[in-house]
Amino acid sequence: MTQHFDYDLMVIGAGSGGVRAARKSAEMGARVAVVEEAALGGTCVNVGCIPKKLYVYASEYAAAWREAEGFGWRAEGVSFDWETLRDNKTKEIARLNAIYGRLLEAPGVEIIEGHGRLTGAQTVAVGDKTYRAEKILLATGTWPALPDIPGIELALTSNEIFDLPRFPERLLIIGGGYIATEFASIFSGLGANVVQSYRGDLFLRGFDHDVRQFLAEEMRKAGVDLRFNHHVTALESGASGSITAHLSDGEAVFDAVLCATGRRPNIGQLGLEHTAVSLSDSGYLVVNEHFQTAEPSIYALGDMTGGWELTPVAIGEAMAFSQTQFGGQPQSMDYGCIPTAVFSQPPIGTVGLTEEAAEAAGHRITVYQSTFRPLKHTVSGCDERTLMKLIVDADTDRVLGAHMVGTDAGEICQGLGIALKMGATKADFDRTVGIHPTAAEEFVTMRTPRS
Repeated sequence: MTQHFDYDLMVIGAGSGGVRAARKSAEMGARVAVVEEAALGGTCVNVGCIPKKLYVYASEYAAAWREAEGFGWRAEGVSFDWETLRDNKTKEIARLNAIYGRLLEAPGVEIIEGHGRLTGAQTVAVGDKTYRAEKILLATGTWPALPDIPGIELALTSNEIFDLPRFPERLLIIGGGYIATEFASIFSGLGANVVQSYRGDLFLRGFDHDVRQFLAEEMRKAGVDLRFNHHVTALESGASGSITAHLSDGEAVFDAVLCATGRRPNIGQLGLEHTAVSLSDSGYLVVNEHFQTAEPSIYALGDMTGGWELTPVAIGEAMAFSQTQFGGQPQSMDYGCIPTAVFSQPPIGTVGLTEEAAEAAGHRITVYQSTFRPLKHTVSGCDERTLMKLIVDADTDRVLGAHMVGTDAGEICQGLGIALKMGATKADFDRTVGIHPTAAEEFVTMRTPRS
């Protein structure tokens, strides 16, 4: 490598993608530095996947106690303490931050604390010091976007919702994506009165329509006040720290308002104007299959490039980047059949094409679909139901998509992701012996197409 550079690679952003790219590149012999102004681990570790899943676990206990009575258990005096959950979450995140630090230090990655800003195609300024790098990788992710609503400054985003000083007994959530939907289930499960407001006909745009509709029914049964074709027109401060929300169907008072109306690339102070990096019409960084921007020395991956905004995708992209740039084995990311989950209550698990996407792609399809009451709830007294759905190519018999709403949907669809990635057919599913009694066996016992 050219010696007048301080580093072979500088990574701006120490989230999941940035950390993996830095670590793997260093293990391959590159001189690497990571610039991070906040805590190591990025959105996922600090204000995303990890704390969210911990809060999901917490929110499930209330229903578990209620359901336990049907099995003979009596729980007297059960109560929830927000401060305990919040503080234990904070301890766990601190532990993970330290692990990320050790992962970087072990192969010799230098961690530079501060705000990294591009000053040229191969220069990065951090504070009053400027570094030169042969290659620069941008991995700064995305940031919550707020709508133009009077009083929106009173609202929280997903960055702040985990650390409220007091539990909000009345919570308004604005948005219809997976973040809004997950937090609606979380806080409802923890005992809050939750209103989720979405301007469209049905939330979770992009997911299978039957899945969206089924989840809406189940969430309403669980107590979430879902309001579609609904608008929040203004927010204003009320008495004792409350917030009065002006809604399309009247006014209501809440203890807190969470705005989860989308995210935008975190590039405002990145210095892109000093480079040839180009943006798409929607504001994401444009890259080629090797994550190279229009500035040949600058690369970008993860959420800020506008693809799948998932931690495992960013990690996969980072592996491909490192192998291509420093491993002598050029690779590109395979985006086919990526499994994903929404940790609502009940959760969604999905992999492959939705029914709508399969039809739009020109496939002639056969749909297998089943809804049922899980065995557990025949005794628990809960009326929650499960949905499972397979999208099959009628000409090749290949399973194009698998979708589920129900307990452990994410765990089940992770396994189905392997099958779909390998090109499994409906006949392969039919030949597979189910594990009885489980909900998952329904995926290999559905024999009659949906009429």
